[in-house]
This record gives sequence, structure tokens and C-alpha cells, in this order.
Amino acid sequence: MITVIASILSLVAAFQLYPKPLKVFILAGQSTKEGHAKVDLELLDNGAVQVGVDRTKGGAITHLSWEAYPKNVVNHHDPGRLIQQSYYAGTSLDRTAEGQSKAWSPWPWNPIQGGGVGSWARLTELRRLAGPVLFVETVPKLWDMPNEEAAARMRQWIGFEPGLPDVVVIRCEFDSQREPPDRWGETRARSQEIPACYFVRSFSRVRSYLGDGRWREETQPPGPPWGRTEPPRRAIALFNPEGQGVAVFSPSAQGPWNFGPHGKEGSTDPGAGPCMHVAPLETVALAPRSTYRYRYWLAVGTEVQLAHRLDELWLKYSNERSELVKH
Repeated sequence: MITVIASILSLVAAFQLYPKPLKVFILAGQSTKEGHAKVDLELLDNGAVQVGVDRTKGGAITHLSWEAYPKNVVNHHDPGRLIQQSYYAGTSLDRTAEGQSKAWSPWPWNPIQGGGVGSWARLTELRRLAGPVLFVETVPKLWDMPNEEAAARMRQWIGFEPGLPDVVVIRCEFDSQREPPDRWGETRARSQEIPACYFVRSFSRVRSYLGDGRWREETQPPGPPWGRTEPPRRAIALFNPEGQGVAVFSPSAQGPWNFGPHGKEGSTDPGAGPCMHVAPLETVALAPRSTYRYRYWLAVGTEVQLAHRLDELWLKYSNERSELVKH
């Protein structure tokens, strides 16, 4: 079993010791008003892109902006939004007698990096590593309960892809620490969101990337339920009316992705109810005692810029897969 220290060292090495960009700095403890809610951001900035986490929101990614789109593109309306880790395991249970949300019952074991219904998750560690890289560790909460911590830990390493200043690379690690046998029962295969992404509603044009500058339009009426589509290059981009876009590349994803809009079109407010959703999926059987790891990338820019970036990422990482270790 790999120790936490060894895991951190090996994953930092996997970031390939980024050369320091021209202007790289951390804005620590930046408190401000955004989307009508106070935020406490830790931002990683290379002069072209800003990406960050909120200490009060479980350490999930709550901010992404860039030179051509200086506003925040990440929706953080509630703990189920953000760009975050989300996992499913075990049997769906009716726990309404214990306070489970009636809207989410019955429900499986579902630890969420942002938090559960009406409550944010607990950030246990936030620090800067060489690279630069932001490292966070979180005790997630179970989505269906108002304030129940999961027997799990989530870790996340956020940095910039070497040589591509407009691309963010995120490494995720999930430790399931359930004590079997518990009420959720046996290990069973379930779709995992790798990751769950929520963006502002104005980025409403959804397109799957086909490679070599080619795109496929994707349409879906407002949900949930979400639509399903299978991007052949494991990348989907969302564009606003001005032509700026954000793409999610998740090479470990297998099969269809979830996607779609929620609410009325047009909002640029990251704190608003309307949003856009994208979630690459992989079917994984998470054992009560197991560790699951994967990487994904966020690229920003115009259609042409994103096509170039996604072609480069495909050449480098198309064969990369997730890792599951059962203990």
C-alpha cells in the first residue's frame, strides 16, 4: 500500500517539474464578492489563466478565468455544482427516517468534494507545492444527507500543463475508507463522474471534439435529466456567444458523457441557479477499502485555440487510464 507521503511525492514528480512561467503567483486568502456570495479563494495564476479553490467549499475548483474571459466561468450555486470529485458505491438506501433528503432518496454512498445537501465539505489541507501546484485534501460529505461526512478522503493536485499556458491539469485521488460490512453492502460497478463540472449558463453551445479541427454540435433540452453523448476524442467544449470556450479532456472516460443545460439561457453569474453541466464517465467498482486515481485537463480559448490544444493533449495522453487499487 502506497503511503500518503510517497503518493504525494510520486504525483508531484508526475507533473514533470513545470518550468516556472513568466508570471506565476498565488493570491492567498482573497476574500471578495462573487455571484452574491462571499468567497475565500486561493488562486494559481500564470499570467494567462487563473484557477482556484475556495477554502469554504471543500477545496473543489470554484474559479476559472483567462485573459479573454476575465470573469469566473465556474458555477458555485450549491455544493453539488463546482468542478469536483464525485463518486458512487454500494446499494441505494432509504434513510429518510434519519434525515435523508426526500429529493435524493433512495440514494447510494455518494461522497461529494463540495459537500452534501445544504452543507459544504471540510477542507483539511491546502498548500503550494513545487511546480507551482496547489494541493488540497478534503473530507467529503454524503450528498443525500444535510451534514454527514463520508468515510473517505479526497486529494487534488492542480497545475498548468508544461508548455501550454492555457491548459490546466488536475490529478485526483480518492481514498474510500468504509468499514465493511456496512449498510451500503457489497462492491458493485457504478458510473463515476471524472469529474463533475458545472459552468455558467452563458456557455451554452456544447460541442464534442472530433480531432483535426472538427467539431460536432450537441443539443439537449434543459434538465436534469441530462443528455448523453460519446465524444470520440474524450473532450467536450462549451462556448459563449462571443466565441470563448472551455474544454474538458478526460482520457480515462469510457463511453457516453453526461451533459446539458439547466435553467434559462444567458446568465454569466457563477452564483446563479441556471448552469451548464458536463461529466465524463467511467464505470468503476469502488470497494469499501480502495484508492482510485485519474487525471483530467481544462483548456480555454477560441474554437481554433482549443482544437490545437486538444490535438496536442490527445497525442500525449490518449492512452492514459485511471488506476484502482483495492486494499
